[in-house]
Amino acid sequence: MSANYTNDAAAIDDLRSKYKTLQQEIGKVIVGQESVIRDVLISIFGNGHCLLVGVPGLAKTLLVNTISDALGLSFARIQFTPDLMPSDIIGSEILDENRNFKFVKGPLFANIILADEINRTPPKTQSALLEAMQERSVTAAGHNYKLPQPFFVLATQNPIEQEGTYPLPEAQLDRFMFNIWVDYPTFQEELAIVKQTTGDHRADVNSVISSEEIAYFQQLIRRIPVSDNVVEYAVKLTAKTRPGGEHAPAMVNDFLSWGAGPRASQFLVIGAKVNAALNGKYSPDIEDVKAVALPILRHRIVRNYKAEAEGYSIERIVEELL
Repeated sequence: MSANYTNDAAAIDDLRSKYKTLQQEIGKVIVGQESVIRDVLISIFGNGHCLLVGVPGLAKTLLVNTISDALGLSFARIQFTPDLMPSDIIGSEILDENRNFKFVKGPLFANIILADEINRTPPKTQSALLEAMQERSVTAAGHNYKLPQPFFVLATQNPIEQEGTYPLPEAQLDRFMFNIWVDYPTFQEELAIVKQTTGDHRADVNSVISSEEIAYFQQLIRRIPVSDNVVEYAVKLTAKTRPGGEHAPAMVNDFLSWGAGPRASQFLVIGAKVNAALNGKYSPDIEDVKAVALPILRHRIVRNYKAEAEGYSIERIVEELL
């Protein structure tokens, strides 16, 4: 892949061009949700995972399916239910006709995994994703199996109904690069959605980029230089979220129980690099860190009872920190 470019600057220009084409192809099916699409693509090029939170009927599944078509990647949807077992998603060994054990791969062996309503399955099955998300491999019957690359988990949660659910532990939440809030469409967007989906028109989404190109761009992002002041800003922003810390403002000490860990600082820098590249810049600045701060910090800081009583939302706290 690298032979196609004279230097990294040319590769960044090509990444930006492909990003714009991706937006156009995805826009054939998905109306609005520009910031959601942007964040999902940033996490893919940053080699991260996403947690999508939104009420039912906002086309989260359609969004993921459309993105996988535009990226030319294999796609698998796993509907998480209380009776789902780890072997249902990883795979299991069976006895073949020759009386030999053979491993049959589960739906986890795809490039893009939609973990639909991930908080509806017990921790035993949720934890089966942990190794896959962190190591890009799974272990079954004592054997380690590598997952296809690139590998990306996009999980969804319904914020309304919490009865009978199993909230994700903090250790697993921290594996997600972004926590993306999927909101209702505007009135004009909903008009366009209804017109588009109640007729016989069906849009064809073209594949814009290959898995090999995605892997190359993920490595390209790692090579993008970052100035010390941008790294320091990202680390200090994360440190500000920790109550009792030397950088914590009074608002954090008053309203937060726990702050973000070092993985937040890492994702802030990676996310800033991708955001800069997609906007045609060859090195990120502080504005790029701010652009990705909310979805990265949203699920890594925990409010206390005082914040909830006084109506201090996570979004408001992050906004004040910025």
